[in-house]
Amino acid sequence: MSKPKITDTLEFPSDLNITKSLFGVGIVGLLATGVGYFLQHDQFFFSYLVSFSFFSSIALASLFFVMLQHLTRSHWSTAIRRIPEAISSNLWIWAIFIIPVLLGMHSLYHWTHADAVAHDPVMKGKVPYLNTSFFIIRQFIYFALWSFLGYRMYSKSVEMDESGDWGIQTLLRRTSGPGLFFFGITLAFASFDWLMTLDPHWYSTIFGVYYFAMSFQGLFATLILIVMYLWKQGLLTNTIKKGHIYDLGVQMFGFTVFYAYIAFSQFLLIYYANIPEETVWFLERLNGGYEYLAYLYMFGRFVIPFVVLLSKRAKSNYKIVTSISVLILISHLVELYWIVMPVLNHHGFHLSWMTITSFIGLGGIFFGLFFHRFKQSKMVPINDPTLGDSLNKH
Repeated sequence: MSKPKITDTLEFPSDLNITKSLFGVGIVGLLATGVGYFLQHDQFFFSYLVSFSFFSSIALASLFFVMLQHLTRSHWSTAIRRIPEAISSNLWIWAIFIIPVLLGMHSLYHWTHADAVAHDPVMKGKVPYLNTSFFIIRQFIYFALWSFLGYRMYSKSVEMDESGDWGIQTLLRRTSGPGLFFFGITLAFASFDWLMTLDPHWYSTIFGVYYFAMSFQGLFATLILIVMYLWKQGLLTNTIKKGHIYDLGVQMFGFTVFYAYIAFSQFLLIYYANIPEETVWFLERLNGGYEYLAYLYMFGRFVIPFVVLLSKRAKSNYKIVTSISVLILISHLVELYWIVMPVLNHHGFHLSWMTITSFIGLGGIFFGLFFHRFKQSKMVPINDPTLGDSLNKH
């Protein structure tokens, strides 16, 4: 197989100081949010959890994407695969940001209150799973697994760049098989821990798939925006082609439909069963102003993207897919806010400035880590045997 011809510079420009700028913005945002801890203690932790679950979802979806591409021997994605590789490789660093969630467990999770559990037969029955020690242990297990997989996928891919050993591709594929299995289990339980147990009386057996669907749809929107940024800087303009954007748009459209199917299935089954301890979760989120957030994310991440991206031509239009990507990510944040905040603000919707500063702070750190990693290696896996086919996208 002949080596593919690449006319672009594959080194991230050293004079492009986006990393420092992002870290600067992130630190300022986190410091501002930290001030809020002393002003509104509980609000700090809830706002932080919204942003943490948002950016964690993008990192985890990146890891899933990379392993899936290796397992299926995908060719189309090779030219853009280094982007999700770089994102997921930082999961061992991102694990640090679970610490505020652990420190705020007493504010976030009602099941950590021993006096409340003692007088509540439902929570008492869940004590073997919902207890502080086991919760902390689970977080260590989750991030240990994700960190290992994320860094291994990235480091071995970079090693193949340097050595040209195509046998590494087989190693990555063999890692991805069991990796996807354990990833699916841990992602589901992490979504239960972070979000579903905010209301310990409520449960949904589909919630893990629901969080996954949200995350994966958001990932494709993120990848499109990163590619558009690279193009704006004159990077990879002849390597990542119009066909790749079209494929990302197709994937984003597909997971728009999948997300809607899962979200509606969860709602319909609970609505149809009409069991009080299940329906109350939706009732709290469809009153007090929260219903407008529900309409916003419903239209923002399903109705509008579905109608717009239904056209083949729209998926190839850069302005359209960029706009839809922004809309989906905004809706993703709104939906996570809709899930989390009614637990704190029972009586109605209230937007705190800490929700904005925590998002800016964690976002700056998240993308600062990404670009810091991204510029350490080639922006494309240059010795991957499937790169030639990927470059032939039109």
